[in-house]
Amino acid sequence: MKDSYPPQPPTILLVEDNPGDVRLTREAFERSTFDATIECVKNGDETLSYLDGCGDSRPYPQLLLLDLNLPKTDGFAVLEELRRNDERPRIPVLVLTSSNADEDVLRSYELSANAYLTKPDCPEEFIEMVETIESFWFEEVHLPPPPP
Repeated sequence: MKDSYPPQPPTILLVEDNPGDVRLTREAFERSTFDATIECVKNGDETLSYLDGCGDSRPYPQLLLLDLNLPKTDGFAVLEELRRNDERPRIPVLVLTSSNADEDVLRSYELSANAYLTKPDCPEEFIEMVETIESFWFEEVHLPPPPP
């Protein structure tokens, strides 16, 4: 892990309303060698509330895994709000969704998503995805330092 990264396990905010996908993602993190804290919210409103509560009471997550198809405020609206609000630190956002529609990919990147991933079909592929996320986003990429 990069020296500038916090010594404690990173926190990843999973934004997912499907309980089966939450379970698969959590199990993939548990079965991988990646030590991370996974916080989970079910919709865009909860995501923005979670982030509004970060700072003094809890640290900001180092990464967001964001589904697009959410009840209430959807993933696109979350991306819009994250990029519009300059008071929050820039948190890398990986769209993790079942859609592989070109218009969803394009719109996600236009709204400053850092990556677009299609959800794997089986648990083994979820584990591979988690290990790839860990390797790339927490070992190779230089992330911005957390806010003071």
